[in-house]
Amino acid sequence: MNRSAPMADVVLHPVRLRIILQFGGRELTTAELRRALPDVTQATLYRHVSALVDAGILVVVQERKVRGAIERTLALGDRMAHVDEHAMGAMEDARLRTAFLTFLGELGAGFDRFLSDPDTSSRGFAGFGQTPLHVTEADLGVIQHGLTELLAPYRDPDREGVRRVDLATVVIPHTPAGDGASDESDAATPTGG
Repeated sequence: MNRSAPMADVVLHPVRLRIILQFGGRELTTAELRRALPDVTQATLYRHVSALVDAGILVVVQERKVRGAIERTLALGDRMAHVDEHAMGAMEDARLRTAFLTFLGELGAGFDRFLSDPDTSSRGFAGFGQTPLHVTEADLGVIQHGLTELLAPYRDPDREGVRRVDLATVVIPHTPAGDGASDESDAATPTGG
């Protein structure tokens, strides 16, 4: 893979998507990635990390010698791991479904790790919800830009007294049932947090 490869080809492979989802604004060594993804063989992990580095999605921020081998510390690079509307529209249903289920699987794995912590004091930080929005494409761009600005100050891990939480977003266009019935799902359904 290189920087000219289509973004969908780079990021929507299930293993590469799982690797990208591990970062979330932090730096990780290849050893930390191996621990985070124990079901991915080392050779497969390194091959996909290399493809992400070649494509500019990941960058090497540090290299150090560990027991005679070079260990790399990686971070998200300057090329955004975002698939644009054109590529999303042209994608086969099965490929898009696989990418979405991979995303949900990693979200679920994070939730399982959270639940496995015997210390339940952090449960007040957890929550999930769904709310309908009625938007145009332009509105959605404004919302996404506004969220980026709103969340920017909270992406700094070095602020005193903070703990990391993962905030995931999913936007799914509603497909009307076609029977003319009213949409009873227009109520927000937050839980926790």
